[in-house]
Order: sequence, then structure tokens, then C-alpha cells
Amino acid sequence: MRKVLLICLALVSCTAAFSQTKKDKKKFNIGNRAGDHLMLQISSDNWIGTADSVKSNMKGFSRGLNLYFMLDRPFKGNPRISAALGLGVSTSHMFFERMAVDIAANTQTLPFYNLDTLNHYKKYKLSTAYLELPVELRFTSRPDLPNKSFKAAIGIKAGTMLSAHTKGKIFRDKNGNVINDAIQKTSSKRFFTNTRLTATARVGMGNFTLFGAYSFTNIFKDQVAPETRLLQVGITFSGL
Repeated sequence: MRKVLLICLALVSCTAAFSQTKKDKKKFNIGNRAGDHLMLQISSDNWIGTADSVKSNMKGFSRGLNLYFMLDRPFKGNPRISAALGLGVSTSHMFFERMAVDIAANTQTLPFYNLDTLNHYKKYKLSTAYLELPVELRFTSRPDLPNKSFKAAIGIKAGTMLSAHTKGKIFRDKNGNVINDAIQKTSSKRFFTNTRLTATARVGMGNFTLFGAYSFTNIFKDQVAPETRLLQVGITFSGL
């Protein structure tokens, strides 16, 4: 008897929930909802898998900046769910202290030079930029009020490398004394994998969401450096 009552109660609950969902769908008026928007992301960047000898010299706030133009298409059967496709640029800037990365070297492996007891640049970074095609499956609790509702999304993005360069500022001796204010910049994609595939996820409220992006692809070509993948964690500003 108890099992029968529980089953009946469950059926009543499901029916009520289904009825409520149908009512909710009728409420949503998404006629004024924009179908396109910009998505800006600012992130804290980390290299996963890099050698300890390199990681110990990665200092400062390594960061990324991503900007995409997105097209959003809600599902007709359930406007809470939508699919989005876009195009944009993703950049990453990794900062080093008392280290140089010779991305233009004519060697089989990528040299990371420890400069703890040598002349070095006060500020030194390695920057990469990719043209990317992101795809997302999105959930919005109130599609008629996207600026005030809970949002979540999972996705994937494919990218091709646009550029890679290192940049050093303010040349100093081993004791930290300034030698000159020279700026040194070197560009080369020789050691880098030219394409990448990245998994993404977002969750938040209104126009602000937290996001994470993990690259399945090694940053560097095989056997030129330890297998290293980029992890970005940050905040997204977006209309949808």
C-alpha cells in the first residue's frame, strides 16, 4: 500500500511539474531578445604539465583576453535551451622572472634559459594568439529576461594560431641594476602546435558568468618541450 501511495504521489508531482513547465513556456516572450552579441572573457592562465624548472620561474599574473562575436539560436520546443556559434580571437600572456624562452632558436627542442645569475629583463612574457570558432549549448532559466536570469553553458572551440612572440622590457644585470630601457621582441611559431581544440564551461547570473577553458591540445609540437596544456579560468561579460 505504501509503495502504491508513493507511486501515485510521484505521478502527481511529475504531472504538476510538467504542467508548470508548459505554463512557463507560454510565459516566455523572446521576441525582443537579441540573436547576436559580443562575448568578452578575462582570465587567469596556467600551463598544465610544464616542467618544474620552468614553472618555478613563472611569476606575476599570467592572463588571457578572449573576444568573440556570437550568434544565439533558442530551441523552438524549449527556449530555455539554445545553441550558439561564433568567431573571435583568444590571447594568452605567460609571464616569467629571470628566464628567457628562445622561440626562434635553431634547435630540436625549445630552450628555456634560467637567468638567475645572469643579465635579464625585468618584465618578460610569452604571448600567443588564436583565431577560434566557439560552439556552445546554453541554458537560461528566464530566456525572456536574459540580463537577470541564471545561465550555464558547455561547449568546445577549435582554433588556429595567428602569432606567438616573446617580449622583454628593461634590461638589468644579475644584481637587478638597470642597464638600459631596451625592449626586445621575437616572433616565431616554429615550436608551437598550429591548431588546438578546447573544452569550455560557463555558469553565472545575468551578464556575468565564471568560465573555464581547458585545451586538449599540446601547446608545443611533439618532443620539443614537455606536454603542456593551457587552462584558463576567469569571468565572461556577455549579453546572453
